Amino acid sequence: MNALRKYLDKIKPNFEKGGKLQAFQSVFDGFETFLFVPNTTSKTGVNVHDAIDSKRIMSFVVISLLPALLFGMYNIGYQNYAAAGVEASFIEMFGFGFLAVLPKIIVSYIVGLGIEFIVAQWKHEEIQEGYLVSGIIIPMIVPVDCPLWIIAIACAFSVIFAKEIFGGTGMNIFNVALIARAFLFFSYPSAMSGDACWVAKESIFGLGNDLPDTFTMATPLGEVATGAVPTFSFDQVLGLIPGSIGETSVIAIAIGAIILLWSGVASWKTMFSVFAGGIIMGLVFNQWGPEGNAAAEMPWYQHIVLGGFCFGAVFMATDPVTSARTETGKYIYGFLIGAMAVIIRVLNPGYPEGMMLAILLMNLFAPLIDYYVVQSNIDKRAKRVIKK
Repeated sequence: MNALRKYLDKIKPNFEKGGKLQAFQSVFDGFETFLFVPNTTSKTGVNVHDAIDSKRIMSFVVISLLPALLFGMYNIGYQNYAAAGVEASFIEMFGFGFLAVLPKIIVSYIVGLGIEFIVAQWKHEEIQEGYLVSGIIIPMIVPVDCPLWIIAIACAFSVIFAKEIFGGTGMNIFNVALIARAFLFFSYPSAMSGDACWVAKESIFGLGNDLPDTFTMATPLGEVATGAVPTFSFDQVLGLIPGSIGETSVIAIAIGAIILLWSGVASWKTMFSVFAGGIIMGLVFNQWGPEGNAAAEMPWYQHIVLGGFCFGAVFMATDPVTSARTETGKYIYGFLIGAMAVIIRVLNPGYPEGMMLAILLMNLFAPLIDYYVVQSNIDKRAKRVIKK
């Protein structure tokens, strides 16, 4: 690492003002600060600094996403071989899934980071690091059969209209990855829903099996949309079911949650409240829900383990930029997300996956929640002063 540090120090003058490569100063700064914690200090005022800057926080989130991503790769291969009725080894299944997902990740980062590099150069600012997380989440929340060109359009739309237009990282009011998914869902519904997009149908470099273009396989929540209550099985917890690439395994997501909570990156209050809201609302509909409604009849624990509920609760509801920031507000914000996700599933049979809309809706109300929490604290303190 010392050799790399010395090399960067040697070439750095070329990228500073007056250097022959000064036009690429933002690009150099982005790579340098990604590799090493900046050693600059404040010139005025009293400040406390530590080594956990935004890039390090984003790195922890990416690490926490890896278990769900790796399992998703395996599950893609598992679903393909199971659909073809062919036995295969772990390596063959994982290799097929790896080759199916890798292009999506590459496209996501090339498009998203490319736009951020261009904007940073244009504005003569540092390259913002927020897309390190969004760039890996977007491929994880889409079906495996989603075309690359559609993912590229969604990434460009989300970075420009959900992030840069608001001022960049830390200024966006909506979760960037969820805006990409919402754009895909409403612009290209056939690529994001139905029974035909959840299983990879073409072999890759000799791995996997060619399946008929007409092959379909419904997700458990897809069965709910048809009016059937899916039978619970341990595969729904393990993740060996059709679904978005990174959202199927509760166990893998739980490992990511442990990493986020251990590192202090995510708020346990928000995470806990999302599950509490979903469980309570699931019990309410089980007891008093409309008759004949499959989503209302589905046990509360299936609401939690199916679809994107766990993934959203762990990796999206806890987004520090778009979620509530007051301690009391985190409880309210998380509870409403969990409750709204189940409400949308039950009351809108055509859209059984309600987590995306629930989080985006509460992103909009997070500042209002924080405002009233702060205002309540101000009023309480004012009353104490008057009493004294």
